[in-house]
Amino acid sequence: MIDITYGAAPSSKTAVALGYFDGLHQGHMEVIGAALSQKELRPCVFTFNCDTTLPKFQSPEDIISFEDKCELLEKIGVEYIFAPDFAEVHKLSAEEFVRYILKEKINAAYACCGRNFRFGLGGHGTPERLREIGSRYGITLEIVEDICLDGELISSTHIRRLIQQGEIEAANRLLGYELRFRLPVVHGNMIARTMDYPTINQIIPKTNVVPRFGVYSSRVFIGEQEYRGITNIGIRPTVTDSGETVMETHILGYSGELYGERIAVSLCGFLRPERKFKDLEELKTQIFKDIKKAQKQEEK
Repeated sequence: MIDITYGAAPSSKTAVALGYFDGLHQGHMEVIGAALSQKELRPCVFTFNCDTTLPKFQSPEDIISFEDKCELLEKIGVEYIFAPDFAEVHKLSAEEFVRYILKEKINAAYACCGRNFRFGLGGHGTPERLREIGSRYGITLEIVEDICLDGELISSTHIRRLIQQGEIEAANRLLGYELRFRLPVVHGNMIARTMDYPTINQIIPKTNVVPRFGVYSSRVFIGEQEYRGITNIGIRPTVTDSGETVMETHILGYSGELYGERIAVSLCGFLRPERKFKDLEELKTQIFKDIKKAQKQEEK
């Protein structure tokens, strides 16, 4: 996939899907799929780079990182991405957005968006307005309706709520993939090693949605290898309370140092809430139970 944000426009006409796509969930994929279906045009996505956007414009509690967003988009066949900082485009008028971004920078002949898509200064541009302006620049617009799963509207707001409640399996079903955090491994207090359950420690950024504190079954990706794991998310009340949200993962069947590496951890199922134990021996016993429960969950 080619990033054309600060480069030349594609020489071929494009079909562009428009949206922040903060979760890249199945509803978002429906919009992007409309662009992919335009076989005579090159598929492109217009979105925002949530990793560089100014804090005052940043979406609270992002569900997916920009890195993972790009990886998923490339995997489904998107050829181009245009992802500016929100601060760079939010003052453009609706007319300027269509002329400068869609026509000149993306070379679009077709655009698609959800019913709630807004653009232009103050977010006053509606899909109907986009269709009107786009027609003057040779751009056809398709409005993609929201979709439901099991009678529920798929939305980022609903998915965030599920994640915050620990209903990770339901959230993953609406996302269409497992919630994943790809973060650097940092040094911890090494206490888990003394209990024979070494862990990797990762800090969840304040801009990410934070799952319910507790223990999850997980999958860990190291190089080309995939491992099962159990992941505790919280403030580690038995050991310390640093005020940071820590993701602490014991990787089953793996031994080795990963400090400084960016490791992806996917959450599969909720096992239990976080709690404070009276001592490390009680914690060690519980970790053993958590591993057994995670293994049973995997067998289902």
